[in-house]
Amino acid sequence: MEWQQLEYFQVLAKIQHMTKSAQILSISQPALSRSIARLEDELGVPLFERQGRSIHLNRYGEMFVKRVHNIMREYQDGLSEIQQVIDPNHGEVSLGFLHTLGTNVVPDLIRHFRKENQNIHFSLKQNHTHLQLLELKSGDLDLCLLADMDVEKPIQWRELWREKLIAIVPSSHPLAEKESITIRELENESFVLLKKGYALRIQIDELFNEKTIEPKITFEGDEVATVAGFVAAGLGVSILPDGDDLDQKRITKLPITDVNVERIIGMAWSDGRYLSPAAQNFQQFIFDYFDEKNAE
Repeated sequence: MEWQQLEYFQVLAKIQHMTKSAQILSISQPALSRSIARLEDELGVPLFERQGRSIHLNRYGEMFVKRVHNIMREYQDGLSEIQQVIDPNHGEVSLGFLHTLGTNVVPDLIRHFRKENQNIHFSLKQNHTHLQLLELKSGDLDLCLLADMDVEKPIQWRELWREKLIAIVPSSHPLAEKESITIRELENESFVLLKKGYALRIQIDELFNEKTIEPKITFEGDEVATVAGFVAAGLGVSILPDGDDLDQKRITKLPITDVNVERIIGMAWSDGRYLSPAAQNFQQFIFDYFDEKNAE
């Protein structure tokens, strides 16, 4: 069965006149007749009652035309969806990002982008770096904002920005009176950290290992805001990126002086995998945005 046969059948079922239908389809009447005859042979039943020049759907035709209408409608809907995806001013971008970027960074980026791209929508997913890379390879994500790490082909990664890691302590803590701090001064404190598996947690664990410190971890959370909230409640100290999303009313941020530790964030994508124009548009916006910001 050919797609063209279904189109011819749908027109003939609507017009119910062979000559007029052939004219609408811009084919000869014999060609239309042969196409319908082949369709009926494949189905094993006649679809029309023919009496002289008049032609009408029979009960088999009435049954079949409903299915054909559904097929054609699904086909047109599929075409519309694809056209929206490949239109750089429409479509959807599937974006993955670290939990720590969800409070401020990603919302701000999307807000700036959508000022001139209001018809592009986003499917957002927060997850660990390793899980995001798996989804990137499988095609479930178009782009990811991830911390620096070794990636294997076909994954590509490009640095976007760097941010200092700082110590945060409750404002009521004795250490809050200091202007800066060392990792060693935090050695005996109770820590509130992100859960194992997060890129930031991996980086902090490596930092402790380098300094041969075995931290006492009291609480582990999924979000930077949660960690900061526990610190603000006096339940421990932490090491986090220095961001504006940290509520400074009840915590104190302290530069760490004995190590130069920073987190590097970049964009990852799968080289060779198709990126819709909408996704390419957003990717280029991100590159241009941080190129300009870093040049300031």
